[in-house]
Amino acid sequence: MANRARPTLQKRQRERERQQRQKDKEARRDDAKTRRENAPPRTGHEDPDIAGIVPGPQPLPEELQGWEEWEPDA
Repeated sequence: MANRARPTLQKRQRERERQQRQKDKEARRDDAKTRRENAPPRTGHEDPDIAGIVPGPQPLPEELQGWEEWEPDA
């Protein structure tokens, strides 16, 4: 009969671990919510990571300016 108690104890332990994970998850959600609420508002609708990038061909870097005019000696 000792074998019957073991799965119950393991089940209780799993349930406690599950509850702890849920509490941790809820705490992370609360932290994220307060960070979003306290963050400074964004100015404009432009993503700061891509601000100033223009679609299309980009200009050549300074070190390559005039390179297309150079012709190798054949």
